[in-house]
Amino acid sequence: MSDHESDETSGSDGGEPTFEAAEYADGTVTHPPHTVGPNGAERVGTVDLREYAGRVVTWTTSTATPPGVREPNTLAIVEFEMGDGYDGPPVRALGQIAKRDETGDAADGDGGEQFDVEIGDRVEPVYADELREPGAGIREPDSQDWDGFRFRPVE
Repeated sequence: MSDHESDETSGSDGGEPTFEAAEYADGTVTHPPHTVGPNGAERVGTVDLREYAGRVVTWTTSTATPPGVREPNTLAIVEFEMGDGYDGPPVRALGQIAKRDETGDAADGDGGEQFDVEIGDRVEPVYADELREPGAGIREPDSQDWDGFRFRPVE
């Protein structure tokens, strides 16, 4: 899987950021990435999870969200299908479900209805400039990154 190595934040082509997972010497992959794998193996590479299909393991909708987070907010745990040659633990990620009119631009963030998802649905990660409103919380907006990935159903 090391052939999927890329720059941690900007992607291998300098474009859209990668949805980064770590690959370890024993062949396991984890998200989020850590310096040491679950079995103590050394980290040897990076895997971009955008290159793998994912399926919804479970989901929930929060109707009472923190300041700056859209309401309602549907979240899903997604398990990535790492291929027949992968023999490690499941690779899973937690994330918001994208809205129907979202293209990933901050300007598109709050308009529109979220996609409906069910357990077993195939989804893909899509980049979002802002996962929440930076000015709504107690932290200075410039003190952290607000971008990340949401999941969109695949037809």
